[in-house]
Formats: sequence, C-alpha cells, structure tokens
Amino acid sequence: MKLVHISDIHLTAPGERMGGLNPHRRFAQALDDVRAHHSDATRIIITGDLTHWGEPAAYATLVDALNDLPCPVRLLIGNHDDRAAFLSAFPDHPKDASGFINHAETVNGTRLIYLDTTEPRTHAGHFCSRRRDWLEAELLHCTHARLFMHHNAMALGLPAEDKIALVPEDRRPLAELLTKYRERIDYIHFGHVHAPVYGTWCGIPFAAVRSTGNQSLPNLKEQELLQGAPMAPSYAVILASDSDTIIHDIPFTWDGPVFSTGTAWEDWAKPVAAE
Repeated sequence: MKLVHISDIHLTAPGERMGGLNPHRRFAQALDDVRAHHSDATRIIITGDLTHWGEPAAYATLVDALNDLPCPVRLLIGNHDDRAAFLSAFPDHPKDASGFINHAETVNGTRLIYLDTTEPRTHAGHFCSRRRDWLEAELLHCTHARLFMHHNAMALGLPAEDKIALVPEDRRPLAELLTKYRERIDYIHFGHVHAPVYGTWCGIPFAAVRSTGNQSLPNLKEQELLQGAPMAPSYAVILASDSDTIIHDIPFTWDGPVFSTGTAWEDWAKPVAAE
C-alpha cells in the first residue's frame, strides 16, 4: 500500500505567517502535488503540528483544506496543537476512552496505529501509562503494526532537539513495551524534528519526515537552541508491505526545469565534438 506522510504543517489564522513563510500556501502545494502524482495513495497521514498556536481559526482552515482529496486523511496532534480546539473543529474524530487522540485501523492486513504524544504547555512528548495500556491492547491483537506519532520517542543525538523528545520517564516504559512486541511492529514514523532522520530503536526501524514549512538544521553539538531555516520542504511516500518498506522523499515546491534522460549506457556517453 502507498501511504503519504505529511508533517508539521503549522497552520495559522488566515493571513498570519509562520517563520517568514505562508504555511497555508505550502500545505496547499503539498496537497496539490499529492493529487497530481499520488492519487492512488491508500491514506494521507498528517502527524501534527497541525497548527502553530492551536487557534480555532487555524483548525477551521484545515477543515476546509482537506476537501477533495483522493483518499482518507488521518490526523495526529503535536506540541503546538490544542486538543480541545482540535476536537471542536473535528467533533467526530475518534479518541480513546481517556480522551486522548489515539486511534487505529487495519488496512491491507496492517494495523495503522496513530498515537497522541502531547501534553498541554510543553513542547516535550508524553505517553503516560493510560496511553501505553491502550497501545498494548492494540498490539495484542495484530500481527503487523505501523506506528505513527508526532514526537520522536528516542533521543536522536541532537542535544537541543532531544530536550523536546519524549520525556525520559515515559520513554523507558514505552521502550519496554515496544521491545516486547517488536516482532509485530514493522516501522515507527514521526515528525516534530522537521528533518529526515532514520535509524532503529528497540530493534524497530524508524523514519522522520520534513516539515511543509521551515526545516531544522541538525546540530549535533548545540545544547540549547533549535536552529532552522526556510529551506525546501517535502513530504514522504511510504510503500509498505508485510515484509518491506520503501520511503521516498518528495519535494513539491520546485518550479525549475526538469531534465529527462534514458537509462541505456549510450544515453550517458560524453558528447563527441563535431569536427
């Protein structure tokens, strides 16, 4: 199946910019690119930050933006979001018995599990015991699962970024849970860091995706300050099966020339100057 993974769209009230960019225009460009090139996608999954300041007006623009898409969209909230404002804009959105925006579905034999890792008034991630119990109940009854969340659960070797990863007191028990069920978990996908990052955690492969807005500049030494710039954005296309995962990074704002070249050996031969 083909999954489109978009993250960190950071929508604002109409007319307000974020980090010098128009986040609505960037998000619209991403969706237009999906419509044009990936209309065969099974799901579009947006892993928070849906808004930048959690304002009702920003969520209203998201409601409007999600019209006329080629497949169902699944939404997660991030640290810039407001759970109550989100649910006011999306009153029928599923949530768990504790009110967290945890939900799941089985698609083509894989349990797609969408996690709520947010707490009010903190940019760090949280995944308390009630959320872990919900996740374990989901993992108990599936053979293949794919987790989507906003925050990176693991430290990434980026000191400043890691200050707002999943908090250590929740990271340890989550690691124990995922280790217990790692044979059932095909992949972990997240956003939050505004950069592509790949690796394994608890024996499970993971991948982060760029933002549709500003991108972070990974700094393996900076201890305190997050660094970013209005670099080119992208989203990810995940080609997933029970045994394989391929992830493509898709740029969507390029408007320059595109060159086509054949694949035969001669197509790449050095031109011979005419005599």
